[in-house]
Amino acid sequence: MPETTRRAERIAATRYGNRPTMKDVAARAGVGLKTVSRVVNGEPGVTPETERRVQEAIDALGFRRNDSARVLRKGRTASIGLVLEDLADPFYGPLSRAVEEVARANGALLINGSSAEDPDREQELVLALCARRVDGLVVIPAGDDHRYLEPELKAGVATVFVDRPAGRIDADVVLSDNFGGARDGVAHLIAHGHRRIGFIGDMPRIHTAAERLRGYRAAMEDAGIPVAEKWMSLGVTDPERVRRAAEEMLSGPDPVTAVFAGNNRVTVTVVRVLAEHARRVALVGFDDIELADLLQPGVTVVAQDAAALGRTAAERLFRQLDGTLVTPERIELPTRLITRGSGELPPAD
Repeated sequence: MPETTRRAERIAATRYGNRPTMKDVAARAGVGLKTVSRVVNGEPGVTPETERRVQEAIDALGFRRNDSARVLRKGRTASIGLVLEDLADPFYGPLSRAVEEVARANGALLINGSSAEDPDREQELVLALCARRVDGLVVIPAGDDHRYLEPELKAGVATVFVDRPAGRIDADVVLSDNFGGARDGVAHLIAHGHRRIGFIGDMPRIHTAAERLRGYRAAMEDAGIPVAEKWMSLGVTDPERVRRAAEEMLSGPDPVTAVFAGNNRVTVTVVRVLAEHARRVALVGFDDIELADLLQPGVTVVAQDAAALGRTAAERLFRQLDGTLVTPERIELPTRLITRGSGELPPAD
């Protein structure tokens, strides 16, 4: 059959939602429905010649398997949902990719959504995914009350929280050592002679921001350094707010000599502020940033392994689905300090 005729048949078969069915494939190939089903599902019992005819009919008609029917039979959709904070944040790229790779290895489709740090949007997305019968969820939570998920958990929806713990329910969570990483980063600045160290972080209600602030305070306390309130600033991470906070810390009679930036977005803005500043100020950031090693000086960071977070969470999710996990656990992955120059600058005064 000419290719133009095949293309016309495919277009006609799928126009206005009139999708070809297995009956159409069986009629074209001259076989029974059961034979088509075996070919479509990769089951044995079909001769090579018959399989070839069925496959030619599938290609000609543009037939696609209806997975909805399989869901009704098997009770599984072979799909999982991933709810992130912000799809545009570079931190979530490797995390999402790792979850997708694990899902693919387990024959599942990944559906992504972004909460934009809005608890209501998070709940809306999670419940929309549950309504579409996903088998499991990986959630970076925006809210602190996840009791709305209890009916879904009881119904068998596997769920793992990542980067931040769930609120008011008992569930698996995979975290980085935010407290320990921040403490190590600030201790590194102290070891290079700094005593006036500023901390600029995210909103205090966010678990990671609160833990990193706690790590900052612990390092200062361990060194016997009193912390002035003006050295700490938490809030939204938009550039204008972070710039204002950094400039305030760098001004006055006793400006900070070093800054600990609470996440990658804060670090980028602080780098820009310091580039405009006459006095050299040390900097350590939490999370690595692109091109950090090419700046002068390179940016010293406390790096967390976003890919390992995503992979660990997804593997745990599929172990739940396989029935090999019962008791929820809290898994904390280590961070590492990467020295590049900015965190090793001595105090300017």
